[in-house]
Amino acid sequence: MESFIFLSYLTSTIAYTSLFLFAIIRKKRYWLFILSALLSAFWSGAIVRTTQDSQFFLADTLIFETLRNVSWFFLLAALLSRQKYGNDYQYIRSRLALPIGLFVSFAASIEAFPNFLDFIHPWIQADPRFFAHVVSAVLGLILIEQLYRNTPLNQRWNLKFICLGLAALFVADLFTYSKSLLYKHLDIASWQSRGIINALLVPFLAIALPRLDDVNQNLEQTSPRKTVFYTTILFGCGVYLILMSAAGYYLKHANAEWGETVQTVFIFLAILLLAVSFTSGKIRALAKVYFGKHFFHYSYDYREEWLKISKALAKLESLEELKNFIITTLMSLVESSGGGLWLKNEQGQFVLAAEQNLRLTPQELDHLKNGKHLPEYLANKQWVIDFFELAHAPEVYEDIDLSPWCYEDSQVWLIVPLFHLNHLEAFAVLTQPRVPRKLNWEDHDLLKTVGMQLANAIALNKASEALASNRQFEAYHRLSAYLVHDLKNITAQISLIVKNADKHKHNPDFFDDTIDTLNNVFHKMQHIVEQLRQGNAPPSSDSQINLVDVILKIKRHHIGSPPLQFETTLENCIIRANLTKLNSIITNLIQNAQEATQKPGGWVKLVLSTDQDYAVIDIMDNGVGMDQQFIAERLFKPFDTTKGNAGMGIGAYEARDYILKNAGKMNVKSQPGEGTSFTLHLPLAHNQ
Repeated sequence: MESFIFLSYLTSTIAYTSLFLFAIIRKKRYWLFILSALLSAFWSGAIVRTTQDSQFFLADTLIFETLRNVSWFFLLAALLSRQKYGNDYQYIRSRLALPIGLFVSFAASIEAFPNFLDFIHPWIQADPRFFAHVVSAVLGLILIEQLYRNTPLNQRWNLKFICLGLAALFVADLFTYSKSLLYKHLDIASWQSRGIINALLVPFLAIALPRLDDVNQNLEQTSPRKTVFYTTILFGCGVYLILMSAAGYYLKHANAEWGETVQTVFIFLAILLLAVSFTSGKIRALAKVYFGKHFFHYSYDYREEWLKISKALAKLESLEELKNFIITTLMSLVESSGGGLWLKNEQGQFVLAAEQNLRLTPQELDHLKNGKHLPEYLANKQWVIDFFELAHAPEVYEDIDLSPWCYEDSQVWLIVPLFHLNHLEAFAVLTQPRVPRKLNWEDHDLLKTVGMQLANAIALNKASEALASNRQFEAYHRLSAYLVHDLKNITAQISLIVKNADKHKHNPDFFDDTIDTLNNVFHKMQHIVEQLRQGNAPPSSDSQINLVDVILKIKRHHIGSPPLQFETTLENCIIRANLTKLNSIITNLIQNAQEATQKPGGWVKLVLSTDQDYAVIDIMDNGVGMDQQFIAERLFKPFDTTKGNAGMGIGAYEARDYILKNAGKMNVKSQPGEGTSFTLHLPLAHNQ
């Protein structure tokens, strides 16, 4: 046994000595860490010496362990102080330092002076040294918990390993000394294993040391409410386990025959009771109400509540998730046992949209569904209706009849309105709380504030759904507009044939042009039919085309006023494009120019040329022209037209969109009263 203790703590001594040397040779020395590593090495070494010298006892090493614990306490307190106050010593100078210092002094006194231990031993049954080390282990775990909780998420990586290492160290101590306290003698089995455990923890501390250099101060303190709550709970659990262990010990000795069995069953039931308490919503509610009444001036940390809800809302993806989240949030704020959400529909009626454990009678639900006075009252008063307040001060709600929910076993407790821009978007009905409580002004303010935040989320979600629906309608409208635009151009071509039929019906060339035009109309109509069948435009196929031939054909078929003048010195100008689409674009631009030049002496001219690697089409007129503001803001804006019902407002937009998608360029120059020039640059075929 002694040889195993010797090897176990010799390993620990070597490990802590190595850690001390590693800490001392670093350029940036952290002296509290160095002191802690040194005292840990002394503690392990003292136990090693005890196993080799019969004049010393294991109990003589407890004072070294206390000093080791105190050094780690100072290190944790300094790190915690840096996070909360921006320096290493503020926490050490706090009010808690005095009682902790007195406790440590007491523990050190009974370990260093045996006479003092003999003096107080008759007064208590158990060994006070074991009790002191149990409390020290609990205190260490509390400091670690507070350090980790008060560290921002982006800095927890720096403290992760020191928290893990020291938490494992104090858990091992807690296990060893709580068991020793229970059986009134040192538990050698767990004692001898602590040396190996400490040696295994040293690598964690070695990894943590360089990371301490990057720990920055965090002046943004976390909530004192959360600190007090979790610290008290953790400390209470430690005290509870100590008391239950002591009770189990006395039960064991009360009955020699069944003592161990009774002790085991008792401790199991005690731990089971603790687990049930942690998982009980009612007990948690009681704890929150108690702490809120007796420890805090304000019951809520509004910033924390707002941020928590905002982060949760950002993760929701649908209205259904939002509805359930609203109920859950409002229930948790006041510890209600259930709730339901009534949303306003498109007809302005409020309907039950979601519920959780809503135990209302059919009559109560019917009154909520068909009652018109309740939404009007909520919209006018903007109050949270509290039925507990109604029972004690009915004059507050004399403007509304709430009798359908005012009977002895009614589950309705609160009706919370949700407002968006002073409009009632929804209201929530919350059932009776897990623990009876009276709401104060702060509860009402929080419910109304959170209600507005949740109502904004509802309005945003509805707006998103409406936008998605409008986009679908817009897609259909856009398709319809393109089809009507194509039909208008086709109608214009057929109209020209009809107008010139009487004049040229005996001309064979006229009939040839008419057949070509009708053939072109047929292909366009076929293209439109395909669009209607598929719901969108079928993929177009590009081919090499000669712009000279295309423009001559357009000039021949497009008999408008004033007539188109075509100028070019080219015999061939080959580009790669979709013939139907390009023909439609050029025709539409020519037609727009003719419509803008309805005056005596008006002219429309098309000039075809080349510029390096581009074919250049200039469509010019001396019509009414456009100002620069119109060109910048409205010319290429889809569905914006100056022709009233006669135009669709997509010709220029469609032309520019197609040309840009085909690596081309489009420029517009215009002056009011002087005319307009559209310049199209299309890549020549040999460059594609």
